[in-house]
Amino acid sequence: MGNHKKEIIVYDTNLIQKKIYMIRGVRVMLDEDLAILYDVETKRLNEQVKRNIERFPEKFIFRLSKEEYENLMSQIAISSSGNGGRRKPPYAFTEQGVAMLSAVLSSETAVKVCIQIIITIVNSLNDLGKKWFAFSKMDKTAFALMDNLKKVMADE
Repeated sequence: MGNHKKEIIVYDTNLIQKKIYMIRGVRVMLDEDLAILYDVETKRLNEQVKRNIERFPEKFIFRLSKEEYENLMSQIAISSSGNGGRRKPPYAFTEQGVAMLSAVLSSETAVKVCIQIIITIVNSLNDLGKKWFAFSKMDKTAFALMDNLKKVMADE
């Protein structure tokens, strides 16, 4: 008997980052993108969600409206023919939904990909925090500069 263990793909965090969208003020990934990363069909991924719907409250998953999906597709420049002939807009999974998805898919690939996705999300949040900190320091410097300018102009 041969070992037919499936090779697990390691994805570049930049690839994963490009598949994270801000929708309704929340960072999400679409079912079709997750299906590619988890190496399953989108239909199968959604079937597992439906079988385990009690594990996916609205805070974990929601279906995009037709308008949200069309807007997103226009922003990321995907033609309507690139959506695989979807009849309904995709599901959007929050970070918690991605984690739960790996549990219901229960494969080694799902767990590994989930870990990569969560690391990517955490890293992007850390980067955002660093940018905010730098901006706030710049903001304080700009105010100090403006105050000094006002003093110099007042002295003249």
